[in-house]
Amino acid sequence: METLELVKSIKNALDDKKAEEVTILDISEISSIADYFIIANGNNPNQLTAMQDACDEAMEKVGVHAKQIEGNNNSTWILMDYSDIIIHLFSKEDRQFYNLERIWKDAKPVEL
Repeated sequence: METLELVKSIKNALDDKKAEEVTILDISEISSIADYFIIANGNNPNQLTAMQDACDEAMEKVGVHAKQIEGNNNSTWILMDYSDIIIHLFSKEDRQFYNLERIWKDAKPVEL
């Protein structure tokens, strides 16, 4: 499966869990760490956990497994590393504080 198709699958999984402000950034031309960042926020720890589980299930269905997952049920920032795709799941407050969109302002926003 192509990377952009995987991104679409993750976006759909996040939409199913009512993730807020899902943002997809193409960082392939400005960084070697990944091709895409997917950034989303949730309203509470339970929703963040559900979002994480949904992303993981979507990727496992196509045989892709995370290299690394940082964060747990009490975290307000969960990072999921799938090599070419890195998913950042935040509480609203942490997303505003870390403001990855500003840090990665040279990335290309992706509209699906």
